[in-house]
Amino acid sequence: MLIVARHGRTPANAAGQLLGRRDPGLDDLGREQAAAIAEALPKGARIISSPLLRCRQTADAIDADHETDDRLLEIDYGELEGVPVKEVAPQTWAEWRNDNSWAPPGGESHDQLAARVWELLDELADEAAQRDVVLVSHVSPIKAAAAWGLGVSIDISWRCFVQQASILRIATNGPNPSLRSFNEIAHLDHLP
Repeated sequence: MLIVARHGRTPANAAGQLLGRRDPGLDDLGREQAAAIAEALPKGARIISSPLLRCRQTADAIDADHETDDRLLEIDYGELEGVPVKEVAPQTWAEWRNDNSWAPPGGESHDQLAARVWELLDELADEAAQRDVVLVSHVSPIKAAAAWGLGVSIDISWRCFVQQASILRIATNGPNPSLRSFNEIAHLDHLP
């Protein structure tokens, strides 16, 4: 099984900012969420994390012996890094939603994001058919993983919500990937 977990909360997440490539660590709730993710996942899986601190800290809670891969990085928001979501101009959101090749100045498009994430998933599919592989990543790569699992365009990213510290599962042991779960959060029920 290919299992993709979103990192625990950071202070920037709590503030509603576009976090992107900035690199804050987890806050107290984020550390509790990471521990809850660890309890919800199978033991002995291969763990691969985004190299950003919030993901590495989440991966450490699962297993300190993990790898990193740059293809799991959050989308690069360019000049929008750190901007509160509610302060992004409606016209900017409209441009981005209507064109997968559009990128914020100095940033990355959804097409570019999908290409790097899908390359990694293609590489891991055979291994994940034999054993559990856990990826610790961010909102946008997780949406790209869901699109890959469904065999659809990255367009769906605008129609998905990825909860903090949620889990997605994709089976790869059939003729095609099969999305088995999306946005699992039952493991967080005991948290505030």
